[in-house]
Amino acid sequence: MAISRRTFLIRGAEVGVGVAAVGLVGARLVQRGNDDPVLYRKGAFPEPGHPKVAVVKASSYDNGLDATVRQGLESIAADVSGKTVLLKPNLVEFDAGTVINTDPRLVHATVLALRQMGAASVTVGEGPGHRRDTEYVVRTSGLLDVVRDVDAPFTDLNTAGVVRQALDSFYTPLGEIWMPLPIAEADVVISMPKMKTHHWAGATLSMKNCFGCMPGRVYGWPKNVLHWAGIEPSIIDVSSAVHPEYQIVDGIVAMEGDGPIKGTPKDMGVLVFGTDMVATDATSARLMGFDPERLGYLREAGTFLGQVHLEEIDQVGEDPEALAQDFAVLPVFDGLKVGAAPDAGGTGGAQA
Repeated sequence: MAISRRTFLIRGAEVGVGVAAVGLVGARLVQRGNDDPVLYRKGAFPEPGHPKVAVVKASSYDNGLDATVRQGLESIAADVSGKTVLLKPNLVEFDAGTVINTDPRLVHATVLALRQMGAASVTVGEGPGHRRDTEYVVRTSGLLDVVRDVDAPFTDLNTAGVVRQALDSFYTPLGEIWMPLPIAEADVVISMPKMKTHHWAGATLSMKNCFGCMPGRVYGWPKNVLHWAGIEPSIIDVSSAVHPEYQIVDGIVAMEGDGPIKGTPKDMGVLVFGTDMVATDATSARLMGFDPERLGYLREAGTFLGQVHLEEIDQVGEDPEALAQDFAVLPVFDGLKVGAAPDAGGTGGAQA
């Protein structure tokens, strides 16, 4: 990184208690015309370039996964030597009958891989949105055993100290967010989502995973303030603020159908690694059978936050087109699929 996250983030005083946010009005994300106002601060984000995204085959979560993770990170030229790293898996709720969360075995493998690559420290952090009892989700999901096994600290982002950060994108009325100190102070944040469909956004990947960085003591459960501000606008504003340096998408066993909680497991056998969350999510969306430019928040983020055009992404490893599968989706999202007719259902910006 050219500058530290501490320098990049607009810092304020640490706040010991949460704040309430009320009166926010959701907005529907739609295709904007050339005369519409720019909804981000000019100069705050580099122009989308030609980022690297690696699709790596991984048939299981068994032994040797740390070597696969290291291969994926090295293929995108990830640099963690001497740096403090925070891993942000997707930890929503636990149900033994399905695959809601980033698999703890992938977190285990990633901690080992990062240490092999010279990371100064690796912390796991998450702020689950569905339960106030974070310890319950961490324990029942198996993540607690994992972090103990690799001696990696876990931090509850729902209750951590926070700092005020002004937003450089303006898709919601929020204006600023309260960033957990563990996120603000880490040299490198890695978003580790589960590859899943989503009943409001179509797909939930590394950008949507940033919702779990927002402290529940400020934004409520299940991060209600962000829902009131609009799911897709909030995805853009929150992910642009967190701005994870790297992404690792857990697509070994993904979820289709009525995700992100009630869907059906789907064997994909892949991990997706990236340096640009928009490009990583665009590639992952294509693996799921979506046209990424029909997903409203991805299309809009591609105008300033990262690269959404697949032909402009430097794809390394496996060919995502060759490995793409047709994920089952709710009927409202049929129109987001590759090759779907314009009136097949879905708006490319469905909003709760």
